[in-house]
Amino acid sequence: MGESIRQLARDMRRAVREGSEAIARRRQARLAELVAYARAHSPYYCELYGDLPARVDDPELLPVTSKKTLMARFDDWVTDREVTRERVEAFVADPGLVGHRFLGRYLVTTTTGTSGQRGLFVQDDRCLAVHTATGLRTGGGLSARDVFRTLARAGRTAIVTAPRGHFATVAGAARAALERPWLGRMMRVIPTDQSMERVVDELNRFDPASVAGFVGMLTLLAGEQEAGRLRIRPAVVVLGGETLTPETRERLAIAFGAKVRAAYACGECGFLTAGCEHGWYHVNSDWVVLEPVDADHRPVPPGQFSHTVLISNLANRIQPILRYDLGDSVLVRPDPCPCGSPLPAVQVQGRAADLLTFPIDRGEHVGISPMSFGTALAVPGMEQFQLVQTAPTVLRVRLRAANGADADRVWQTARDRVVHLLTEHKAGHVTIERAEEPPQQSPGGKYRRIIPLPRL
Repeated sequence: MGESIRQLARDMRRAVREGSEAIARRRQARLAELVAYARAHSPYYCELYGDLPARVDDPELLPVTSKKTLMARFDDWVTDREVTRERVEAFVADPGLVGHRFLGRYLVTTTTGTSGQRGLFVQDDRCLAVHTATGLRTGGGLSARDVFRTLARAGRTAIVTAPRGHFATVAGAARAALERPWLGRMMRVIPTDQSMERVVDELNRFDPASVAGFVGMLTLLAGEQEAGRLRIRPAVVVLGGETLTPETRERLAIAFGAKVRAAYACGECGFLTAGCEHGWYHVNSDWVVLEPVDADHRPVPPGQFSHTVLISNLANRIQPILRYDLGDSVLVRPDPCPCGSPLPAVQVQGRAADLLTFPIDRGEHVGISPMSFGTALAVPGMEQFQLVQTAPTVLRVRLRAANGADADRVWQTARDRVVHLLTEHKAGHVTIERAEEPPQQSPGGKYRRIIPLPRL
């Protein structure tokens, strides 16, 4: 059966109390165990690690992997022979299966990722238990007033996120509702593809004790709160997906009168970090290896931003993610964090909130979060997209269709979905242009999916 959530959380707290050496021992042992398991059960890793020593507890001995490579070798990558890409693709193609157990035992989630290439991720109960336990370790810290506000709202949680599909936040909430109905009644997923008025109305009626979502969307909601249209008093605002600046943190805390918590995570490892009150993200390094590296995958010292970052998720045995190039630029704090945590503290440069803002009636503007466009453009046959705002009311769409897909049909579907999204936000007057050029890389080699009009 493995360790329970309570046992995992107890061990995680003990590791923090014992300090950095105890954390490192756990990480080292878990890395060696996962490498051995991957070699024994994954044909891909058996091949990739063929020349490595019998025991590996140093991540720098491992070859670097990537989403593109692993997705191309999906059936050989996974350690359960019943899990195939064809079966997973069929599962995620059915929106009615969101949150249901794949093969009766796994949670499946999907993400588009920075590069525009969709990832398909499979997790077992143990991996999900580690995720929950890390949340318990970093929870707490609420004042008596916060506890009162939480209890007064029956612990209700609103998740403002993707409107459809097997995205992690949606699938996680759906699974909770299916398997623990009492918990499901305390959660409400509020989709971002509807108008801001509808989002505000749902939040006002639900009156949540906590609100979770991407930085860009919650910044828009802070504006609604400041204008008096949104009238909620959550105890906690939980942010993810994009970089949180100190200015945005302060604005959200004041607008909602709430504690602001943030996390830097990804579909490959949902429990990668947890934010502290000093604005740093602390790596859950007893269960994760995080390596800031240069362009040649050599270590970058603390205090310097990396070219990219490699992660190893030590909890996922079904899809071992080992020395995986995540593509973000991070900086490791060179001195102890004032919060007192012995877990490594990082800043992230690679995830900026790219809100697209358009003028509407009476001199007002509407902002639409990157997540909304990412969800709208999860189009069959789409390999990659890039939206470039070339004028206040002009949006240029760069597309790359997958091999064998009808590019014109992909474009028409994408255009219809973008028009629908804009119309829902009262920006139906925006001109949509089809670009002749494909998505373009930035100088750093990454694809920015959303490129707003430069601010003067």
